[in-house]
Amino acid sequence: MSSAIVNIIPLGFPWQTQDPFLFCVYHLDHYTKGNETMGPDPELLEGRDLGNDFTLKDGWRMYHGQTIPGFPNHPHRGFETITIVNKGYCDHSDSLGAAGRFGEGDTQWMTAGRGVQHSEMFPLLNMESGNTLELFQIWLNLPKADKFTEPHFKMLWHEDIPVINEENAQIKVIAGNYKGSQANEPAPNSWAANTDNEVAIWNIHVDADQEFVLPKAKTNVNRTLYFYEGSEIYIGNRKVNPNFGILLDASQEITIKIGDKKAHFLMLQGKPINEPVSKYGPFVMNTDEEIQKAMEEYQLTQFGGWPWPYADNVHDREKGRFAKYPDGTLIEK
Repeated sequence: MSSAIVNIIPLGFPWQTQDPFLFCVYHLDHYTKGNETMGPDPELLEGRDLGNDFTLKDGWRMYHGQTIPGFPNHPHRGFETITIVNKGYCDHSDSLGAAGRFGEGDTQWMTAGRGVQHSEMFPLLNMESGNTLELFQIWLNLPKADKFTEPHFKMLWHEDIPVINEENAQIKVIAGNYKGSQANEPAPNSWAANTDNEVAIWNIHVDADQEFVLPKAKTNVNRTLYFYEGSEIYIGNRKVNPNFGILLDASQEITIKIGDKKAHFLMLQGKPINEPVSKYGPFVMNTDEEIQKAMEEYQLTQFGGWPWPYADNVHDREKGRFAKYPDGTLIEK
């Protein structure tokens, strides 16, 4: 069984990924209570490298936020972002005019395509006690034929995401098919939209002192299992500690023995695109020349400009979960 393990890698910041995925990061921040502007009190920001605060201090980070944690407006081109918020909330705003507040199990799927700006801020809505944020952000590549597809904004509300409750495990199916349970449709021009590509994103939770069987894939795909919380696990005779990723042979069914704490995994799987990748910050193309053109176009057009009053735009504290689409459609939860 341990022959199913191709490699074991430490989980850094961000996590190492395999084609067709470009990037995966896990944010777990135990924020303090919020102030009137939905950020931490100013005195708590002293000693932080504001605008570039990725150091875990007092259990949380500000990232690129100056007063509210998060990522003020920035551009993307040539790929998709998939943001899974298990705890806390994310406020989205973009250059298409789309906006939303999502969290507590929701997922946002955004196709950057030919180019979009967006901001992702983490408002501290609770003023009485702490605000915990737990999220994954995943970058899924687009093939050359779809690099310039129209940008697309989609919400997968947690009420609609399939969650499979087995005897000793719970599997949340963000993308793909788990034992016949099909995820919601992804963005229309996504690599995941073609089921032949077997793209799967599963958040798996398995009880302590139990076994979990990961089914084999139907085709030749890359599969990475990220073990981000728990005690040790065993795959055959190989022991794996938490905060390690496991590159697996997806053609094999794999039995995982769980240690004395509940184990939490994220699985990313998909058929590789097998095209050249050129990356520079928020742009992902096939050649360096295309990257240079993307930078020049962004400087010229700002990918449509920024229609919001602030770079770190957040929505009213009283707003619940909602999505406003570029065509003006408003969905409130």
